[in-house]
Amino acid sequence: MTNSHGSIRNSSLLFICAALLVTAWSTSSSKARSIATSTSVNIVNGSSRDIRNVYLSHVDADDWGSNQLGESIIAAGQSFDLTISTWDQQQIKVIAEDQEGCFLSTVVTSGGNSSWTVNNDTARDCGQ
Repeated sequence: MTNSHGSIRNSSLLFICAALLVTAWSTSSSKARSIATSTSVNIVNGSSRDIRNVYLSHVDADDWGSNQLGESIIAAGQSFDLTISTWDQQQIKVIAEDQEGCFLSTVVTSGGNSSWTVNNDTARDCGQ
């Protein structure tokens, strides 16, 4: 004789265990994704001009945020470590403005450590 109540109970228990496993996996997966969005960029100023401002933007947009340097500058021959704690895309556009008001940019991949060396040959957009 088959006990239908026991079979239903076993099915319910199996369903509850599966739901708990899926919930636990998705929670740990989302935590891993948020940790992976932290990015560090070492900006090295190898040019003869000071870098006055650094901005962040989405790669395919001109939605620049606030100046990441605050009151600081990156003097010629100096470097600056920029830490980006969260970002909603795989790539980040980093834009620097030099003392002449010209803009230089590069794209870095989110979730790692990058280095960007600006030198006198780095292409600049001076609005001309």
